[in-house]
Amino acid sequence: MNTVPVNVSDEELMADHWWWRPGWRVGRRGYAWHLTFRDAPEVHRIAEAYRLGLKGIAALDPVPDASLHLTMQHVGFTDEIPEEDMRAMVSAATRRLALLPAFDVVIDRPVVTREAVRWDVLPAEPVAAVRLAIRQAIAEVWPAAPGRDDGFVPHMSIAYSNAAVPYSTVADALAAVVEPPAVVRVENADLIVQHRDRRMYEWEQNIPVWLATG
Repeated sequence: MNTVPVNVSDEELMADHWWWRPGWRVGRRGYAWHLTFRDAPEVHRIAEAYRLGLKGIAALDPVPDASLHLTMQHVGFTDEIPEEDMRAMVSAATRRLALLPAFDVVIDRPVVTREAVRWDVLPAEPVAAVRLAIRQAIAEVWPAAPGRDDGFVPHMSIAYSNAAVPYSTVADALAAVVEPPAVVRVENADLIVQHRDRRMYEWEQNIPVWLATG
């Protein structure tokens, strides 16, 4: 049987993911760049297998297909950023991402982290290249992009914790899931307007920016 790489003692507990980060509140929206997977049946297939495997753990909030995403870059809140800045960033990102080739990524066995159950997406290098291009596009408009250049780990969450639950409980449930890996084609990144009002990440609109596919 496959094992889940937890690397912690059985006594360690997950923590509530839904505490309000600085600036966030009910009703507030933020701009972010993500890779999204609403039209990715292979991602939906493997996600459903792990949602079923985690179904009995009330302390986990599963991520529905419509909200599956790979976090790339937070930009800021919609009520603080002029629309002309965002248009300029999209234009710069469009130019830069058109120079990068589309690519495939693989998601397989999830790992348990402090606030989420997630897939670490492989290979990391092409995803990091997309993120760097987006950060460079933001920096064409602002002095620098928010956040850090280093320390980025491409990942996609399948569930977020809403209360303390032992890592070992989650790891045991994941280990019982037998499902082949998913191979996913990445052809664009999305600028989205997201919120987290209902204990999940949701977005009303997105602007796709395309990689080179030829």
